[in-house]
Amino acid sequence: MWRNSQRKSQSSSTPAKINNGRWRLIVAIIFLLSGALIYRLFNLQIREGSYYVIKAYDQQQFSDKLAPVRGNIYFVGKVNGRKILYPAATNKQFAVLYAIPKNIKNPQDLAKKFYEFFDRPLLRQELIQKFNTTPHATGTSATFSIATSTRTKIIANYLKHFDRPGIVYDSLNNKKVDDQKLLKLYAFLASSTSSPILATNLKLKNNFVVYRHPTSSKSILHIPGIRFNLELRRYYPEDDIGAHVLGFTSYANGFGQGRYGLEEFFNSELSGKYGFIKSAKGARNQMIVADERQYIKPVNGDSLILTIDRNIESVACKDLEEGIKKYQARGGTLIAIVPQTGAIIAMCSFPSFNPNNYQDVSNIKVYNNPALLYQYEPGSVFKAVTMSAALDQGKVTPQTTYHDYGEIKIPGWPTPIRNSDYFTHGGHGISTMNTVLEYSLNTGAIFAMRQIGPKIFTDYVKKFGFGQKTGIELGAESPGDISSLLQKRIPEVDAATASFGQGIATTPLQMLMAYQAIADQGVLMKPYVVQTIIRNGQKQNTIPQEVRRVISTKTAATISGMLVNVVDFGRGKKGFIEGYYVGGKTGTAQVANNGGYSTSRYFHTFVGMAPIDNPRFAMLIKLDSPHTPWAEDSALPIWRTVAKYMLSYYQVPKTRGN
Repeated sequence: MWRNSQRKSQSSSTPAKINNGRWRLIVAIIFLLSGALIYRLFNLQIREGSYYVIKAYDQQQFSDKLAPVRGNIYFVGKVNGRKILYPAATNKQFAVLYAIPKNIKNPQDLAKKFYEFFDRPLLRQELIQKFNTTPHATGTSATFSIATSTRTKIIANYLKHFDRPGIVYDSLNNKKVDDQKLLKLYAFLASSTSSPILATNLKLKNNFVVYRHPTSSKSILHIPGIRFNLELRRYYPEDDIGAHVLGFTSYANGFGQGRYGLEEFFNSELSGKYGFIKSAKGARNQMIVADERQYIKPVNGDSLILTIDRNIESVACKDLEEGIKKYQARGGTLIAIVPQTGAIIAMCSFPSFNPNNYQDVSNIKVYNNPALLYQYEPGSVFKAVTMSAALDQGKVTPQTTYHDYGEIKIPGWPTPIRNSDYFTHGGHGISTMNTVLEYSLNTGAIFAMRQIGPKIFTDYVKKFGFGQKTGIELGAESPGDISSLLQKRIPEVDAATASFGQGIATTPLQMLMAYQAIADQGVLMKPYVVQTIIRNGQKQNTIPQEVRRVISTKTAATISGMLVNVVDFGRGKKGFIEGYYVGGKTGTAQVANNGGYSTSRYFHTFVGMAPIDNPRFAMLIKLDSPHTPWAEDSALPIWRTVAKYMLSYYQVPKTRGN
């Protein structure tokens, strides 16, 4: 009985002990959790309190930079006698495309479609031009080979963007299209043979391409792996007109940065100043207006009104481009200026580019402005400078004579220096200084230089602005090279060759400015292309700046008359324009090559002014390696065509009878 009762007592107390142990465990766990919670709260509120206060504050705040609007650039012009401004560089909304490669199902197919849409039309135009300038016997096969190779390269380049498994973003090199082209692109990419889509059935709404007549299953048109952002980007309404003057704006770093030309030179003025906003935000990221809100308004960029006349620029540069093709030149440059002020009214070079699609250029050297960066030996157009110096010193007159034997031997130089017509004409015998310019006699230029001596001759060369930058507001500019004349003792052969424009180098702009000084009664002006800067609604006009007097008024009038004789009686006859006295000079110069001169390449230049009694403009045309022997057969005809248009455009009255 006792044993049984003892067992019962033991068995009845066991559950109580177990329950007490469980409670103790639960209490211990609760205690530990409470301690951990208290410790965590202590860290959050005391040790890390400041951090979380700041983090919470940041989550409730909104801040961002506010982008200004880039200033416009305008060409000038006139319609029916009324002055008008033409936007040359402005801003426009574009769809900037980007890719999400991981969502692209067939990169090869998409790359081909991008080629078909963007590149094939342009390539076709280029091939047509190449085919037309290639002998037809080989033209077809050569054209086909070029087309196949180029197509393969372009598609491969697209694949570098599309065929990137797992990548969530690719900028497509900032490829942009306007609204209409975006709709055409989406229609093209989404269409199939069995289910075509027309761009006219699409529209842009709320940053999406949508159907104009949506159905229950279709409202937004998605292209897998292709997206776009609508952004304000730089736009050049005139395409390639004035490209070297304007430059372009790059968005490679996320915001507009001017490159080359005016866009770079005036980048800070055109860009304006960024603003700033900081405010609290509530649900759905809505901005809350509060006392602590900070707002700095962005300052939009300044605008520029240029001296470039859009009408003249358009016509003149088209004529230059056609002339380059006609004479099969490698390239060319045209510059026209108002002599009395230094205002540039036209400036262009080829090859050129379209600033809207600057990224399509294969050789970045095309961005450089040849008018002021590339220097060359100008040839006989320089003889007007030499003759002006001798006239100004009173050492020669237009009637001064010398005996021309067609060649001249310089002491210490192994070969004689000859006139360009030596082998066809020989010597010209007793010749005047007028004849020297009319028939472009090298021996006569040397004679004139010798009358004043190399040192004084060099002084005039520098006074005319050679060997130094003009300071025009277009960025990169070369000073030219007259180092052969800057030696302590100038070698006679260097002075002799410089007198007719060889052995020294100048830019086309420097060469034109020498004639500008002659046209402006002997005063050299500083060239400029910005007529007005508009800042905060206020206009700041450029004041024409005189650099220096180079020659006397009398000398300028005399050399101007001699240049008229060149057009009337000499090698400039193809520059004659009925009703006007036109003055100018041709230059055909060998291209310097590896310390010597090319036997097959020449620079052709013509510089002239009209009308001579009160020049409305001075203009230079330069061609690189045309397939004609002399400048009077290439550069001069282009000059005459443009000059006739300008005289008509300015309504300059005719003052010359038959």
